[in-house]
Amino acid sequence: MKPLLSESEDNQSLQALGRASVQIIHDLKNQLNGLKLYATFLRKRLEKGERPADELETMGKLIAGIDRTAADLSLLSDFGRPLQIRKQGATDIEQILRGVVANVNADASTQVPEGEAIIIETEPEPLLAEVDTALLAESFKSISLAAMKLFKARKKDGPLRVHVTSDTATEHRDGIIDWHVLDSVDHDPFHSFVGTDEIRLSLAAKVIEAHGGSAERSNGFLRVRLPLVK
Repeated sequence: MKPLLSESEDNQSLQALGRASVQIIHDLKNQLNGLKLYATFLRKRLEKGERPADELETMGKLIAGIDRTAADLSLLSDFGRPLQIRKQGATDIEQILRGVVANVNADASTQVPEGEAIIIETEPEPLLAEVDTALLAESFKSISLAAMKLFKARKKDGPLRVHVTSDTATEHRDGIIDWHVLDSVDHDPFHSFVGTDEIRLSLAAKVIEAHGGSAERSNGFLRVRLPLVK
């Protein structure tokens, strides 16, 4: 029987596995870059030779696929590296979310010309927390974009609603952000690696958990909980 590892030994094993994974991903990306170089060269040859349009289209899809795979590998590499959290003083997490949503709405203006893609519903009091503003903003962006896809997949009309509130029922006051995706699927995209969106959400969850919070999917919404300062 394999002996049980102590908690410190287990952590060391996980850290070693993480470092090895990052190196493997780096090597795979180098191989993909080589494939893309050859594919791009071949496409240029095809263009000069006036090849049929479907051949050029196929080559374009191949290069796009390589780019998507390389992007996913970059996300996995980011997930495998230790986070460098640089917390600032008391910061209103609602304002961070508002900045993210404003940019998402601006980018989605062509698809939603008659209104906003996301609407934030809040309570009047600020939700102050000590956070890494840049990392948290990127996490909120990943969650908001994924929530929009889930919402649209249900063929729902109108904007995606995000509710921001606080919870004082626990020992520590928490800020809660709910993205109402309106489905009842049990799949947890915050701890899954089955696709690009799930990888982004897993990285977002890692950032949030590093702040002492949590991220989950339950009862028709994506929920983030973050501890607030007193």
